[in-house]
Parts: sequence; C-alpha cells; structure tokens
Amino acid sequence: MKTRKIPMRKCVVSNEMKPKKEMIRIVRSKEGDVSIDPTGKLAGRGAYLSIEPEVVQLSWDNKTLDRILNTSLTDDFYQELLDYVTHQKARRELFSNDK
Repeated sequence: MKTRKIPMRKCVVSNEMKPKKEMIRIVRSKEGDVSIDPTGKLAGRGAYLSIEPEVVQLSWDNKTLDRILNTSLTDDFYQELLDYVTHQKARRELFSNDK
C-alpha cells in the first residue's frame, strides 16, 4: 500500500515546516474579519502558527500576525488565540498518551 503524502505548512513565526495537523490557521476574510480556523477550510488569506503557546506569545509580542494578515489585531484576539492553543496542546498531550 502506498504511503500518503503529508501536507506540510510553514509557521509564520518560527519558519519551521511542520505537518498541517500540527498547525493552527488564522484567516482574514475579504471583509477584514480575522478568526481562528480550526478546520483549515475558511475562505480568505491564511497564516499558519505552530500549536505552541510560546510561538503565539512571540507572535503577540512582535505583532507578526498583524503584518502577515495586513490588519491590526486586538489584544483580546491574541488572548483568545493563546487560550485556544494552550487548550489544544493540553488536549493533544492528554490523548496522545492513551495510544
């Protein structure tokens, strides 16, 4: 049986190539709304971040997503993103130990 190709994406903060499933997509729609895209299928300009709280914090400090998505993001959005990534990382660690 053939092995499937794993889609890779580059983190906009750390510039590391990782599998798409290990990344979170942030998307800016045509209307200018920025949101977290857990499915990776929303329409609009997307940027990928590693699911690491340190990477999100670095992005917040340097305003990397503001530059990449060409918009200005609020601290509330960055806090929501940090909470989401922390939750996802804890969830992955919890469920990966069961296997």
